[in-house]
Amino acid sequence: MEAPLQFRHYAEDYEVGTQEPREFIRMRAEVGVLTRNVVYRGDPNTSIDTEYGAAIFMHSPGDDSLTFRASDVEFTHVGQAFKLGRYALHMHMIGAVHNSYIKNNAIHQSNNRAVAIHGTRYLRIINNVAFEAKGHNIFIEDAVETHNIITHNLIMKVIRSMSLLNVD
Repeated sequence: MEAPLQFRHYAEDYEVGTQEPREFIRMRAEVGVLTRNVVYRGDPNTSIDTEYGAAIFMHSPGDDSLTFRASDVEFTHVGQAFKLGRYALHMHMIGAVHNSYIKNNAIHQSNNRAVAIHGTRYLRIINNVAFEAKGHNIFIEDAVETHNIITHNLIMKVIRSMSLLNVD
């Protein structure tokens, strides 16, 4: 049996309109679990002060020459501020990655984005939670990144970053 939630979470239905049948707007709080059994982390003693955390950089010579699968992992104290390309999870110029995915992960306290997709196609980014990550949390770099599926992710408490791009 799982323990109840530690904090109260808002939930209410609002009745709208004057005509029958009445319609309702359902308001519910999103809840994202940040802990996982497998943890990939930067140094918890220095990563926060130096903004220099762990990073995973995936690169290969071309289509389907690399398979990356991250599932049910907690990534914390990750990303390196002021370092171009040193994002928490970075898929870099790989081309097609039909067998790769990033799903059911928690990415938090990132100094430089959560997931960056650059020159990569067919990547699945599904059911992840990103919390307190600086800059664009799911970053598509050049607009040539096609056929990627990015769905059912929860992004909360995005932190403005002045380390790389003005748009962050």
